Amino acid sequence: MKEMFKLEGNVAIVTGGNGGIGKGISRGLASAGCDLVIAARNQSKTASAVEEIKAAFDVQVMGIQTDVRDEAQIIEMVDQTLDHYGRIDTLVNNAGISIAKMPQNYDSAEWDEVLDINLKSAFLCSKAVYPAMKKAGGGKIICIGSITSIFGSATIAAYCTSKGGIVQLARSLAVAWAPKNIQVNAILPGWIKTDMTKPIRNDLPDWNKSILARTPAARWGEPDDLAGTAVFLASPASDFVTGVALPVDGGFSAMA
Repeated sequence: MKEMFKLEGNVAIVTGGNGGIGKGISRGLASAGCDLVIAARNQSKTASAVEEIKAAFDVQVMGIQTDVRDEAQIIEMVDQTLDHYGRIDTLVNNAGISIAKMPQNYDSAEWDEVLDINLKSAFLCSKAVYPAMKKAGGGKIICIGSITSIFGSATIAAYCTSKGGIVQLARSLAVAWAPKNIQVNAILPGWIKTDMTKPIRNDLPDWNKSILARTPAARWGEPDDLAGTAVFLASPASDFVTGVALPVDGGFSAMA
C-alpha cells in the first residue's frame, strides 16, 4: 500500500507554492519524494521556501518567477520545468488572491484581477501542461478551490465566484482529459491559518468565534493539513478518482 503513495521521481509544479496553503502542499509532496517547481511572483519569498523544503526533505526544488496572469510567462514556466526535469507529473493550481468589499463596490478592474489570478490562470496553466502530460501517458492536476465554492459570502463575491468556477473547471477538464489518463480534481480548503485569513483571526473576534463554533474539529486548519490530500491526488492511489471536489475543512461543510 505504501508504494501507491510514493512520488519519488515525480515532478510537480505548485503555483503560489511559496506560502500558505501552497507551501503546505509543496511540503507534503516533497515529503513523499516529489521534486518541485515553486512558481510565484515574490522572488525572495520563493527563494526562502525553496531552501526550506530542500533542507527538510532532500528533494530537488526549483523556483521560477511567474505571474500567472501572463500566458507567456506560464508557457515559459512549463518550458523551464521540462528543460530542467524533463517531465511534469503534477500541476497544483493554487495561486490566488481576494479583495474584500461588498459586491456593489467592486470596480471592473478589481473583479477581473481576482478572476484572472484565481480562475483564468488555472485554465491557462492546465492547458500549458497538457501536451507534456499527454505525451507522457498521463498526469495529475489539482485545483485549489475553497469552501466558498459551496457557500456564498457577502464581502468576497469575486473570490467566491472564482472558486465556484474552479470546481466546474476541474470537472470539465476531468471529463475532457480522462481518455489521456489525466486526472483533474479540486481541493476545497476550509478556514486555514494563512496571511489571507489573518485579519479574521486577529481583528474580527465575532467572526472567528462563529467559524470555530461551526467547525466540528473546533480549530482552524494549518497549511500542512492539506498535504495528505494533495499527496493522495498526486499519487497512483487516486488513478480512478477524477472530477472530484473534496472539502478539507474540519467538517465545516458538513455541519448543519
